[in-house]
Amino acid sequence: MRGAMWIGGAAQHGDRTEQITNPFDGSVVGEASVGESSHVEAAMAAAVSSFRRAAETPVYERIEILEKAVQILREHGEELAQLMRLEGGKPIQLARGEVSRAMITFSLGIDVARREQGAVETTELSPSGVGRFCLHHRVPRGPVAAIAPFNFPLNLVAHKLSPSIAVGTSVVLKPAAQCPLTALRFCELLHERGIPEGWINVLHMRPEVAQAMVEDQRMRVLSFTGSAKVGWALKALAGEKQVCLELGGNAPLIVDEGTSVSNMMDRMMVGAWAHAGQVCIKTQRVLVHHRLFEEFLEVFKSATAAVKAGDPAHEDTLVGPMIDEASRDRVLQWVDEAKGDGATVQCGGDFDGNVISPTILTGVKNSMKVVREEVFGPVTTVESFHDFEDALEVANSGPYGLHAGVFTPHIDRAMHAFRRLQFGGVMINDVPTFRTDNVPYGGSRSSGMGREGVRFAAEDFTEPKMLILRNLSSS
Repeated sequence: MRGAMWIGGAAQHGDRTEQITNPFDGSVVGEASVGESSHVEAAMAAAVSSFRRAAETPVYERIEILEKAVQILREHGEELAQLMRLEGGKPIQLARGEVSRAMITFSLGIDVARREQGAVETTELSPSGVGRFCLHHRVPRGPVAAIAPFNFPLNLVAHKLSPSIAVGTSVVLKPAAQCPLTALRFCELLHERGIPEGWINVLHMRPEVAQAMVEDQRMRVLSFTGSAKVGWALKALAGEKQVCLELGGNAPLIVDEGTSVSNMMDRMMVGAWAHAGQVCIKTQRVLVHHRLFEEFLEVFKSATAAVKAGDPAHEDTLVGPMIDEASRDRVLQWVDEAKGDGATVQCGGDFDGNVISPTILTGVKNSMKVVREEVFGPVTTVESFHDFEDALEVANSGPYGLHAGVFTPHIDRAMHAFRRLQFGGVMINDVPTFRTDNVPYGGSRSSGMGREGVRFAAEDFTEPKMLILRNLSSS
């Protein structure tokens, strides 16, 4: 496959292409045209030129575009799932699930487009307001600069495009550098179905080239999903534009006394190991009540030993490859550093190619990178606690605040945890890795600002515009 850029409604091939390789076996999946500064400028100009037309597009036409997106995913879902497997190493069972989620994400855009975006307000709070009528309506802020990550190369692209289409704003989209072909192919299919020219512009480009659309004030919104380090650096460059950041996490899970360890293990396998832990709400730190610690550790190790790691083409694979060798080496280095500082490797810690075996660590310290940073790999630490309040304090101790989870049979502790945990989402009796695409997904502290979830992203992409109508006969 050769992925083209889409600028102003037309496919363009630049002077340079880049090979996209399979992170599992190194084979060539295809190539993508590489956007240069001139292409970014052309894409931004197209987005600016088409913005007014997009904003004035009737709701029914926006709905038709979103319906086309859903239909494309229905018809080409297996093709896109296989492409995600090939270029991103995503296990095929998870890739197919991502296609289904993307269908929901675009369907949620239809609901947003149908909903009245505004309200009537009273003006009669003082005598001067009598005889006036006030309404406000949400209007798009301006073109959106969207940057998507590699770990969900279809659904997180959908989370940029669906709210943009729903509210009527143009977009310049940068897919993930490691696996751009899925987004390029999907946008190609959208253009084949006849979306308006210039509404969606998509380019594979290097980060230093994409920086132009972060700094350019014609792009009125920046929507970025990725690492905390990059996200906050981009915010510093963004100037006056609205900035939405969905950044990294270091998700803790508290396992309280009275929890059935065996009943939670299916969820633990997904939370800790799915997609090799390359998920920002991956279950990274498990805090277990001391009375359950030994039982939990043994059951966790036994269940982990049965997890299938390896070729993402196999239907039962849960742990595929790391996205590249550099990511693999970083995770292994962090594990080695933890071992050198006294941590015990209960299982895993080895690798085959880019596939790291699911790794459980105990005896960890807060100073270790596997504890304080986002590991973004198949590594989970297990610690014990005596007092529930202490566990909440430990969970809050790091800089990240995306998702946390608590297993407890005690409703009072569940509600107390919800109040105390400084995270954008708190999952009770589930792992922190749970997400559906309609909820206000996002974090606090170092984990970002703003929220994904189509309705909530649509609020960030728009702003209220007010009308005051004065009745002349009342003056």
